[in-house]
Amino acid sequence: MRSLRDKKHRKREGLFLAEGLRILTEARDAGALPDILFFAPQGGDHPLAQRLIAETEAAGGEVIETTPDILSKLSGKENAQTLVAAYRDRLTPLSELDRGSADIWIVAQALRDPGNLGTILRTSDAVGGGGLILVDDCVDPFSVEAVRASMGALFTQAITTARWAEFVAWLRDGPGQLVGTSLRTDIDYQAPSYAAPTFILVGNEAQGLPQAYEQECDLLVKMPMRGKADSLNAAVATAVMAYEVLNQQRRG
Repeated sequence: MRSLRDKKHRKREGLFLAEGLRILTEARDAGALPDILFFAPQGGDHPLAQRLIAETEAAGGEVIETTPDILSKLSGKENAQTLVAAYRDRLTPLSELDRGSADIWIVAQALRDPGNLGTILRTSDAVGGGGLILVDDCVDPFSVEAVRASMGALFTQAITTARWAEFVAWLRDGPGQLVGTSLRTDIDYQAPSYAAPTFILVGNEAQGLPQAYEQECDLLVKMPMRGKADSLNAAVATAVMAYEVLNQQRRG
């Protein structure tokens, strides 16, 4: 279990860690139960924890009572949550992604920060998005930090990884408007009419989108920057864009 904090072991085992009653309950509500569940006695007394323990055992999962000290070693946090669990890898192959299941999708290129990734998953869930497509070499969505930042949204959203050429070929094989966020455009993000399904493309935190990727977009838009900052945090920019698309859909 401890080794699942490392990407190579997560990949080898096909498992990842999640911690805390809230996230584990969100996972159960989304239909996901852990393969292995560790809990400390003080955490196992909560009614939601008792239900989770019972359902995990009923589904054939392994439930282990242990100590807070062991849980801290599993999660890597000094003040660990009272429940830590291992879940099966939740990657969806690009070929199996149902673009018609949602009107909003997020596409992130070379995203590096696990906190940004988790926040983007929460945003996608909040706007009723279908999921997150990770293009090129992105941070592992199943790292402990990303799972923690997603606050359970990792279990409600499809997560897909692809190379850029593979993603573009898939996108152009069906409906979908690719909208990139960029400083190299004069189009205000509130000016266009977005067509469903809308694929919001956000670039790397430091470099933004490569110009070749921008040229593949159906639209490039930017947000007004009235202060001295020249750009927004990647997760914040994604949220602003996602809610603009959602608001257009609500008004329409």
